[in-house]
Amino acid sequence: MEIINEINDYINYLSLERQLSNNTVDGYKRDLIDFYKFTNKSYKKVTKNDVIDYITYLNKKIGAKSINRHIVSIKNYFKFLERNNLINTNPTNDITGLKTPKKMPRVLSEEDIDKLLNIELKDAYSYRNKAMLELMYSSGLRVSELLDLRISNIDFNMNLVRVFGKGSKERIIPMDDIATKYLYEYINLYRNTLLRNNVTDLVFINSRGNKLSRQGFFKILREIALEQGINKEISPHTLRHSFATHLLNHGADLRSIQTMLGHENIETTQIYTHVSNNYVKQNYEDAHPRS
Repeated sequence: MEIINEINDYINYLSLERQLSNNTVDGYKRDLIDFYKFTNKSYKKVTKNDVIDYITYLNKKIGAKSINRHIVSIKNYFKFLERNNLINTNPTNDITGLKTPKKMPRVLSEEDIDKLLNIELKDAYSYRNKAMLELMYSSGLRVSELLDLRISNIDFNMNLVRVFGKGSKERIIPMDDIATKYLYEYINLYRNTLLRNNVTDLVFINSRGNKLSRQGFFKILREIALEQGINKEISPHTLRHSFATHLLNHGADLRSIQTMLGHENIETTQIYTHVSNNYVKQNYEDAHPRS
């Protein structure tokens, strides 16, 4: 059996019609090749038991999250075959993903946030970095939203930023006074130093006057954390998680946090209640004389 011939139409569909990225298409392709090698059957002969046997086999080798990725790849493939009347019965109809434990988001304490944001301001780079981190913590932006931010998206009079999140969905988020102050100073006093005669409306740029990359931002964040004595694993999303958790700790409404984060479902935001409860419990244990 020629595996590539079996899945070729589907791979072309993902690439040409769905216009998925090369990495995503390659991921689907790898998962389906692995499945075909295991079953050694044409798609016309695959049964529900074959799929279950494959999941059982994977369960001995990889974790639930990776298994669920394989399940999604296989289910989407057979849905494609079903839609195109290439199979009479879809063997994956009753197949569901494995339950995975919710991973608690990594959050910095308010003391660590204060240390992180206490950047020595000495040049255009330090003012840019200060503005970036203050804005992320002030407004809970995703790193992609931060790096795509344009000057025209900022309202300094109203202390608001307009961002375009997942699916290009627009939302308008407040900034605190500190973030507004340093963002204004960076744009009006220091940003031109980095532009180097380039023309762009992007707020945050690198030393060549081009858009700052995700890798560049991560490197900056990690270096600042080390300089400030924060010896914890930290990522751009840590600031977003800290923003949400600290708001909740200080009495913010969960629906408001959902809106500011741009979550479609309140369930996604509710994970911060668990983090907040753990924070309260830790404070209790640290402070209560009998704990």
